[in-house]
Amino acid sequence: MTDEPVPMEEVEHVPEGEGGAWKWVAILVAILYAAGSLYFMFTLRTRIDKMGNDQDVSNAQIAQLNQRLQAADAATETLATQLGITKKELAQRSEDLQRQQRAAVERLSAEQKQQIGQVTGEIANVKGDVGGVKTDVASTKTELAATEAKLQSAIGDLGVQSGLIAHTRDDLEVLKHKGDRNYYEFTLVKNAQPQPVSTISLQLKKTDVKKGKFTLNVTSDDKTIEKKDRNIAEPIQFYSGKDHLLFELVVWTVEKNKAVGYLSTPKGAPIPITPGE
Repeated sequence: MTDEPVPMEEVEHVPEGEGGAWKWVAILVAILYAAGSLYFMFTLRTRIDKMGNDQDVSNAQIAQLNQRLQAADAATETLATQLGITKKELAQRSEDLQRQQRAAVERLSAEQKQQIGQVTGEIANVKGDVGGVKTDVASTKTELAATEAKLQSAIGDLGVQSGLIAHTRDDLEVLKHKGDRNYYEFTLVKNAQPQPVSTISLQLKKTDVKKGKFTLNVTSDDKTIEKKDRNIAEPIQFYSGKDHLLFELVVWTVEKNKAVGYLSTPKGAPIPITPGE
């Protein structure tokens, strides 16, 4: 079978309208590509220029910093030259000064802490002392109250109600602190000369230790009265002075040749005149 040529009229042709459309599409794509490339190149160029400017600024700052460092080095060398030392020695001295300064600060801080500790201890001691004083005062008040509770009043030898009677020297101190009357303590020796006590005189004549009795003379207003066979802690009463004030004396201890006690006078009684006044 022999192939026969195909007539030209039978060959398929591409329509002329469709070929023109694809041509314009290709041109449009090329234009968009060219525009995008130009924009990208412009943006890239702008970034490169900005990076170049930033680099210039950085270089300028670095140069300025180098100038300052050089100026500082020059100033340091000038100072070292003026001081007659090397730069290394100046740095060493600066380091030594800083180390000494730190040591001084640490020492001062330690001293302050020590002083604060001492002051705190002293304050604690003062608080302890104050607490001790308060305790002592409270104890003294308690003792005084207990002692006062033991004191008793009695009827004197004149039949007059006396005040509280002291039986010991401690009791007498309590009465003195009350301040109701004047109190004069005395110690009489048997057969001695009359002893002045306040504005009167007393003379011990006799003692009886076993029975707790004594006899004495009371001289008041130029008159002598014998108080015979009186008992320990018995209020001995008599009137004295132009106003006839009631005086009381009490003996709380009797020994073989001695008697100890006190004289009580009213607050308005005359005050004894001591030699030299």
